[in-house]
Amino acid sequence: MRRTALIAATVVLAGIAACGGGDSGADGPITLRMTTWSANEAHVQLFQQIAADYKQSHPDVTVQFDALPFENYTTTLTTQIAGGKAPDLAWILEASAPDFVSSGALVPLDGKIENEGELEPAATALWRQDGKLIAYPFSTSPFGVFVNTDLVKELPAGSEWTWENAMAAAASAAKSSGRQGLVVRDFDYKAWDNLASVFYGWGAEAWSADGKTCGFNQQPMVDAMTFIHKAVFTDKAMPGPGVAADFFAGEAAMTITQISRASLLKDATFKWTLVPLPAGPEGEYSVIGQGGLGVLKKGRHAEAAADFLTFFTDDANSAKLAQFFPPPRKPQLTAATLAKSNPLLKPEQLQDVVINGIGAGKVKPSHRDSAEIAQAVRSALDPLWKPDAQVKPVLDGVCAAIEPLLAK
Repeated sequence: MRRTALIAATVVLAGIAACGGGDSGADGPITLRMTTWSANEAHVQLFQQIAADYKQSHPDVTVQFDALPFENYTTTLTTQIAGGKAPDLAWILEASAPDFVSSGALVPLDGKIENEGELEPAATALWRQDGKLIAYPFSTSPFGVFVNTDLVKELPAGSEWTWENAMAAAASAAKSSGRQGLVVRDFDYKAWDNLASVFYGWGAEAWSADGKTCGFNQQPMVDAMTFIHKAVFTDKAMPGPGVAADFFAGEAAMTITQISRASLLKDATFKWTLVPLPAGPEGEYSVIGQGGLGVLKKGRHAEAAADFLTFFTDDANSAKLAQFFPPPRKPQLTAATLAKSNPLLKPEQLQDVVINGIGAGKVKPSHRDSAEIAQAVRSALDPLWKPDAQVKPVLDGVCAAIEPLLAK
């Protein structure tokens, strides 16, 4: 039933281009609904402040932010669209960008972005079609490693900051403290694409650049997943399935996540630092997660929604959002500029993790029919998360499950 729902949602996206939009010219007070995946209090407060500023010059427009659970965000969003309840604006995850950008589901943003020439080309590549900007990547955020330095007494540095040494440090801290080692935030043995923050270090790919060939059973991915399996079940460097550990509550030694989470450390009772991802067998690398903001053609107030998007993404508000979401605007991508809105992070941390990461980073895996493919990968990977799992046969099974989907 779940797979049927995913397929139906994808079909709905594909058919939107031929359908008319919502009532963009409604008179009187209107309420715009924007879906997001974050219910973080600091994020919500900032969004609401921007909406309040907009309302001062647009008193008839109220903006409501609807935070959907991250785990099922895209499925829930596409199901809303399929059910005739499309939001006016939506935060779109990078994994589903190809579906939304190519389907015609979104209102093109030509002429709607202030100083569009400032946008970093690499940051907007995933969000363009035929040269036109279809969604605005308001968050282009590399992954880094937050470290509890009360638990990790000697953090490997420089050329010693490798995955082998990082996992050894995580295992040692877990053993000595009775807490957990390294947590890949938001993975929880479900959101497998967050493991790209690790497996890209082996040169592993979920699929080929053209999206047609499965990469799970190729040697780089086999090596990376073998390393992860050992870290979980042999070295106890990572929490196992069913074990919850929140780094920001002091329950783990390290976590892989983005700077948007740094606000959770405002009242931290432990010392911490932020460092880039460790080097893998293929050397140093960076992984980027993106969030795009788009206007749904099937929303009730597409014209008003596009106007709010223009305001939400202008230079001034982009600078405010940079506190949590690194902007795609080149003039704002400096350590000094980002430091103004990120007081918890040092300029050198912002340079090493964010600015350098954007310049050299790869975006997490994305593909057409992303929701269906993601569910197939997740199900096929489930047998891997057992102590006696055989890595290569499991990954062969992943390819068997998704190759028909990749071939569509």
